[in-house]
Amino acid sequence: MAARVLNVNVGVLGHIDSGKTALARALSTTGSTAAFDRAPQSRARGITLDLGFSCLRTELPPQLGPGPGELQLTLVDCPGHASLIRTIIGGAQIIDLMMLVIDVTKGMQTQSAECLVIGQIACQKMVVVLNKIDLLPEGKRQSAIEKMTKKMQKTLENTKFSGCPIVAVAAKPGGPEAPESENPLGISELIEVLKSQAYLPSRNPSGHFLMAVDHCFSIKGQGTVMTGTILSGSVSLGDNVEIPALKVTKKVKSMQMFHTPVTYAMQGDRVGVCVTQFDPKLLERGLICTPDSLHTIHAAIISLKKIQYFRGALPTKAKFHITVGHETVMGRVMFFSPAPANFNEEIQENVFDFEKDYLYQEQYLSKDSVSSEENKENDQAGEVQLPKQQWALLEFEKPVTCPKLCLVIGSKLDTDIHANTCRLAFHGVLLQGMEDKNYTETFLPKLKVYKQKHKEGQVERVMDDYSVIGRSLFKKETNIQIFVGLKVKLSTGEDGIIDGGFGQSGKFKIRIPDGLKPDTKMLLTAASKKKSKGGKGDMNKEDESSKNDSAQPVTISLIFKRYVFDTQKKMIQS
Repeated sequence: MAARVLNVNVGVLGHIDSGKTALARALSTTGSTAAFDRAPQSRARGITLDLGFSCLRTELPPQLGPGPGELQLTLVDCPGHASLIRTIIGGAQIIDLMMLVIDVTKGMQTQSAECLVIGQIACQKMVVVLNKIDLLPEGKRQSAIEKMTKKMQKTLENTKFSGCPIVAVAAKPGGPEAPESENPLGISELIEVLKSQAYLPSRNPSGHFLMAVDHCFSIKGQGTVMTGTILSGSVSLGDNVEIPALKVTKKVKSMQMFHTPVTYAMQGDRVGVCVTQFDPKLLERGLICTPDSLHTIHAAIISLKKIQYFRGALPTKAKFHITVGHETVMGRVMFFSPAPANFNEEIQENVFDFEKDYLYQEQYLSKDSVSSEENKENDQAGEVQLPKQQWALLEFEKPVTCPKLCLVIGSKLDTDIHANTCRLAFHGVLLQGMEDKNYTETFLPKLKVYKQKHKEGQVERVMDDYSVIGRSLFKKETNIQIFVGLKVKLSTGEDGIIDGGFGQSGKFKIRIPDGLKPDTKMLLTAASKKKSKGGKGDMNKEDESSKNDSAQPVTISLIFKRYVFDTQKKMIQS
């Protein structure tokens, strides 16, 4: 029986020029087809433009079970250049353990911070690697390493990686031009730390096969090879797989894992799948899957959280770069929350309930988005009330193909690359995709998101004990008929019902079923007498001012809600 090989995917992330590719090369024993800046444009520019993969094989550490076996650490070298963040997000979704590479002479930089954010969203464990220690003068090297280690511990204090291992290395002493004979420093210590951090990722061969392809090339006489990492399910020789973006199905002719032929691969494995009669230029990266198991969607409902390092509000109707699965497209957002009475209700994870009512929000609600006025009021009343869960409707500029419940990240990638600011705005889970192109007509009316409307007017005069005339609630051109039957409340406490229009100027009649209170009647009669008195020419300016002082107008409140996607625009009162 062959010794088992446990595969753990290790992401190598960090700022540009922190030495990630050199570190992957120093660690690796087997490079894959995609490793070490093979792409001609990568070599020419001296930076990693795509995910590079290579692997390191070592004996199985004791915490991963008894018996013979090997631990295979698949190293995913993610580009550090700011404009390639789309690729990094794609890479982070297939990572079990992350190495954050820091240039020891520079410390945390903009993209190191963004990589840390992505790691917190997509990864469980991290090791910090302080690289380029050969650039520190030997006499001061140890103290400089200790100083940077303390600094990194402080940075990570409030993250889920607090207390993670920090290892100092020089992956390529003397820099890229140095002769290969220069031995790297600290690599064997780093391998021991990686072994100690390795864990059994939860792998499940059942369910639909789904693989993230990151390279595609042809081999003469063999066919086209698609290399990638299996995100779910498993694949065997002879299986049919679909390339959903192209609506093409192909049969698996052969498979390899790091140059070793295999007949079966499952979730978490890094594999090359060979098919015939397929042009590799059609698919540089993307997804392949069990036929008919993925959806191409035009819009989606997601549950989400704002990323704390993103500066600024997240307004409804704003556009973001939305990364879904391995695609990044522009999309417009609309935020919504539970009704205020349900802010503290526990929400079932990864499920969206279409039976419930949701409140439309002008922006994502967070401590810094609640206006200062509200804060003043709430400071006296205690803590600002925020919902436990918020959602967004995403509408994509072009359709995307992705699995259900996949990770979604919203970013502002058009922010100036050199600005020292986090461009990742929110992250979430895709709960419901809309496959119908006409989703605005077929799907959105099922989504019960409402806006709360509040209108105020004034009582003009009393007609009799059971009715008054109101004004200033509607514009002159409003069709008052559509408001007939709605309930209103007077500031003096009476409940009323809008009975119909009165004249041509937007005035209206209100029926008071329980009748006016005597006090209200007196107040209104006094006010209208003063009015008629003041109306006789301009002789009574003093009366006018005393009227303003004494008689407070009686106001009319009309509160209703309207569902955002209701085509009939009905007004609803509880």
